[in-house]
Amino acid sequence: MSVRVSLILPIVAVLVVTTSPARAHEMTMAEMEVRETSAGEFLWQWSASSDKRPMGNDLVPHWPASCSAGPSTLRCGTDGLTGTLAMEGVGKRYSAALVKVIWLDGSNHVYTLTGAQPSVQLYGAMDDRRGTAEIARAYVVLGIEHILSGIDHLLFVIGLLFLVGFRRRLIGTISAFTLAHSLTLACSVLGWIALRPAAVEAVIAMSIVLVACEALRERETLARRMPALVSFLFGLVHGLGFAGALKNIGLPQSHLPLALLTFNIGVEIGQLMTVLAAYAVVRLPVSRRVLGRARTPALYAIGIVAAYWSWSRIAAI
Repeated sequence: MSVRVSLILPIVAVLVVTTSPARAHEMTMAEMEVRETSAGEFLWQWSASSDKRPMGNDLVPHWPASCSAGPSTLRCGTDGLTGTLAMEGVGKRYSAALVKVIWLDGSNHVYTLTGAQPSVQLYGAMDDRRGTAEIARAYVVLGIEHILSGIDHLLFVIGLLFLVGFRRRLIGTISAFTLAHSLTLACSVLGWIALRPAAVEAVIAMSIVLVACEALRERETLARRMPALVSFLFGLVHGLGFAGALKNIGLPQSHLPLALLTFNIGVEIGQLMTVLAAYAVVRLPVSRRVLGRARTPALYAIGIVAAYWSWSRIAAI
């Protein structure tokens, strides 16, 4: 059985390498701009998609009942743009749809629709009364989706599990990672830190290589003695990666602290789900001997994937 594991894991590594993009955790985001041209009259359009495929093929907006929609126009009358906006197809090809409404007075509101929350309430230019529960739910879900679809962040967490094991100091190691990426996530979103995304992505990939290499070493190293320090330092960089994704998603300026907090909570929930899933695998009724033999091939697979990402991301710089 251990021989099978040794053969399967390198194959999985090759498949991941050949099918995963260099920016492994990037979510697909559709963006729409709705601009008021006169009282109750609007023009709307999708931004250009990265693959040049019209977003209208995958996403269909359903405007409030008081509005009459044309191919690129909206007529909402005296009631204005108020009511329920729904987005058909969101959560499939696109993880979320970002709708930015720009009013005649220059103010704007940003709304995020996801598969879990495909509709929002619009209240017009003077009153952004979106409930805090609605915003919190949307950004918690986006945070969970981001970490669970972010293969590079997951591999780093799994590498930490191999390095530390399910022992008491795992709590401190994961807590240090959480604290670090929360700090840089907040600082970047608030505009206090700005680094080139390509460089951040490259360092994230290299952090996975380092953790995998340290977990393979049998002698006592700094990473083995102080895993919390290593997870904290690299967590600072991973937080910048989270911030890049959150900026692409968009933030409602009138609820910025709430959106930032709940997105981070979603990331933590996804991270905890990963740790619990790994613990469940370890507790399976499989002999420790088999799991022990699978450890080295698994770490080599993680290292190979991360090394490939490192080279491709450095080349992108």
